[in-house]
Amino acid sequence: MGKALDEVRIGEYTSADLDHGALSRVDLVLLRALAEQNRLHVYPLRTGWRIQNRSTVGVLVLERIRLVLVPKIAFGEDRLIEWLAYAVDTAVPHPPTPRAWQIGPLGVPDLVAAALVAECRKLLRRGLRRDYVACDSVAPVLRGRLDIAAQVGRRYGQIDRLHVRTFERDSATWENQVCASALAQAVRFAEDPAVVLDAVETLREFPAPLPAGEAIRVLRRARHNRLDMHYRSAHAWARAILDGGGITDLFTDAGLPAGSLLLNMNTLWERVVRRLAGTAAGGLTVPAANEVVRVVGDLRTHPPFPPDALVALPGLSGWLPVDAKYKAYATKSVGADDVHQLLTYAAGYGDPAQAHAVIVHPAPNGATSRTLRVIGPRGRLGTIDLVGIHTGEPPSDIAVAQMAACFTRIGMQGTA
Repeated sequence: MGKALDEVRIGEYTSADLDHGALSRVDLVLLRALAEQNRLHVYPLRTGWRIQNRSTVGVLVLERIRLVLVPKIAFGEDRLIEWLAYAVDTAVPHPPTPRAWQIGPLGVPDLVAAALVAECRKLLRRGLRRDYVACDSVAPVLRGRLDIAAQVGRRYGQIDRLHVRTFERDSATWENQVCASALAQAVRFAEDPAVVLDAVETLREFPAPLPAGEAIRVLRRARHNRLDMHYRSAHAWARAILDGGGITDLFTDAGLPAGSLLLNMNTLWERVVRRLAGTAAGGLTVPAANEVVRVVGDLRTHPPFPPDALVALPGLSGWLPVDAKYKAYATKSVGADDVHQLLTYAAGYGDPAQAHAVIVHPAPNGATSRTLRVIGPRGRLGTIDLVGIHTGEPPSDIAVAQMAACFTRIGMQGTA
């Protein structure tokens, strides 16, 4: 076996200094590619290198070191899997003990691999789906349809053995084969021996896997129906392993080395807030292309300014913009740039006379709320409600009720 890599642990929005010899040229190319995605940044120092982390969590295996990026702002290591499952709208696996879902020293890759194994074992207990699949075989009698091309090209017209195609009920369906592909990848992907052993034992119960590239293509175009809806959670974790950028860019896909998996916490929180807001308001509003806030007349084209969610409330004209901020606003003041951004949203998407907006941020030590009133020389400019969701506990109806209470209060102010 190769020499174990030195491990360097970095929290969110912190940095670590390394010696010159800690990073190879290949490592620097990869880190600079991640810097272009605003994930990690590497800076030269007189004594070596500084790696600055932003809101990325996971594991990055380099040639000489292993970076473990741990969550610090919002989620404890025993809660990340539950909020990740909520963000991708899939069931939370139920392991024998809660400690099975702690990140521990090995990081997010083993966490996702363990989630996949748990979901695949649920499928095995229920029984793998079987369907009619095409089977090509050589038989002494005709059963099914004769494959004339194979009969002429391989048997040269002889009829002692017949090339036939039949349709047999088998578990080698795409639903099971993509799970097998992900399990096979998890065996190489995970480092925890217990997770690897579980993945190997589970893989033995599945049919032969598809090639990884084909499995990714199948998952990207997959549409579940009532016959295979129970595969949805397993396929969500399978896609996380097989297709790093597949789940709406939750995972970073930049040609990462084996054993690496990086989770974008900003995107995770945006997904959480969209689901919370949509559940609390009974649905989200999607504006048309000509209804978004945009800048025209500049030297270059600016992208539009869409908030993370828009909701329509009774008694409130226009829409209420809701924006996700993965920041420690439970204990820190709101930045001026975020105040300006939310005022733009309030004026552009809502009634300028009411000018209301909502910031939703993580609050690891308990739910919080407060209201900012922005006042100018001619009176009130807008109101921004801050909702801190308790991320020290798993997602629940309490968080939805907290959002709903905020929406109700804003709607009542609109009718006052």
